[in-house]
Amino acid sequence: MSLMKTSINTAERSDRHLDQMAFDPQLTPGARNAVRVCLRVQASEKVTVITDEVSLEIGAALVRELEEVGCRYQTWVLEDVAVRPLTDLPLAIAEDLESSQVSIFAVQAQTNELKSRMQMTDVVNRRKIRHAHMVNINKRIMLEGMRADFQKVDRLSVKVLETVRKAKQIRAKTPAGTDLVADLSPNYRWVKTSGIISPEKWGNLPGGEVFTTPGEVNGTFVIDGVVGDYLCAKFGDLKSNPLTIQVKGNRVIAAHSANKELKDDFWAYTHTDENSNRVGEFAIGTNIELKDVIGEILQDEKYPGVHIAFGNPYGAHTGAEWYSSTHIDVVGRSFDIWVDDDQIMRGGQFLIET
Repeated sequence: MSLMKTSINTAERSDRHLDQMAFDPQLTPGARNAVRVCLRVQASEKVTVITDEVSLEIGAALVRELEEVGCRYQTWVLEDVAVRPLTDLPLAIAEDLESSQVSIFAVQAQTNELKSRMQMTDVVNRRKIRHAHMVNINKRIMLEGMRADFQKVDRLSVKVLETVRKAKQIRAKTPAGTDLVADLSPNYRWVKTSGIISPEKWGNLPGGEVFTTPGEVNGTFVIDGVVGDYLCAKFGDLKSNPLTIQVKGNRVIAAHSANKELKDDFWAYTHTDENSNRVGEFAIGTNIELKDVIGEILQDEKYPGVHIAFGNPYGAHTGAEWYSSTHIDVVGRSFDIWVDDDQIMRGGQFLIET
């Protein structure tokens, strides 16, 4: 079976041969999990693989698994086809996605590239591509979160989904001072992204969360885990220097931290457009294979507990009809969670039996 290893458009082609590139064999279990378990790639399918200079070794490990499956695939190294940070998704990649059933995006995010990623997921949603979103993937995540038993994570995620779908309110508290109440809207759908990816919903890898757009969120959130997007790489694990935010009527109204740069950057990000400060996502992490926050948002937002995001509500999936050009997650630690009057988590441990 022929392998489409370079772009058909020779003016924009990538001359990297990821199938010939050496990589650390420790990456193989995580790559195999992604291709065989999470995406369930079949030999009859075509896959688009998008990576970058920093993530080439991980891209090579993923390509090796695709070769073993025997499917067609096409690889793209972003720096070979566009100047970064990307202002838009390169047209050649968008066109390639149109003929793929599966796609993998294993790339390190750069400042202000969210628009280009949204353009990519617009194609993914329209074409119902099984898409693995691996933004800021690195070797540690490949050796930890990507080695999870995603069938086990999925079973728990289904149980949590069954519980929250019927709820009117969720309350979350932590020893650090988080005390947050989310009133839920029957107009918005809950979505499961457990790592088992379907044509109906692309997913981050590693997976493990259920999320919705909330009706209204109020209270205090002490971010002693991580903040998302490109701020994550800049500030890392916030355990020793947290950011505390106040949310009222679904909007962030105040932020405080001993790290003034963190506070200022977060405040600027959440005031990019008219809905950048609006809670667009309320989520519960369900990846019980994770032992702690590591300072990497791709993995840490799956850590058991509550996380919320300001900005884009992923309305194509949740049913929310408003929009934002930004999306930033915030993660804490050691949650107690009540769904209506029933406690489902204590000290970061689920009380739900699977």
